Amino acid sequence: GLMQSQAWFQDFAGSITVCDPQGVILEMNEKACATFAQQGGRALIGTNLLDCHPEPSRTKLRELLDTRRMNVYTIEKRGQKKLVYQTPWFRNGQYGGFLELVVEIPDEMPHFLRDA
Repeated sequence: GLMQSQAWFQDFAGSITVCDPQGVILEMNEKACATFAQQGGRALIGTNLLDCHPEPSRTKLRELLDTRRMNVYTIEKRGQKKLVYQTPWFRNGQYGGFLELVVEIPDEMPHFLRDA
């Protein structure tokens, strides 16, 4: 796949999931497989993301895949805050689908203004 040769990708601390324009999962790193272990983990590769999501998430996802718009938000699960970053990816200028990056963030996070 896209990332089998990319060791950094597999061991990255955040969860990385990549799908094609139809929503079919192409790649998941170790953290993503662990996160979705109860849903099948690595066995999810080759299945469609749309089948894993109930409404209204499914419609929102379909919309993102079609409009190719970035979707970024934070969530909190069991007291742990996470940043969810969903963005279109491209190969040689061709739309390839979506990449989702989920990273844990601390409760208090420094914010720096770097205008100078």
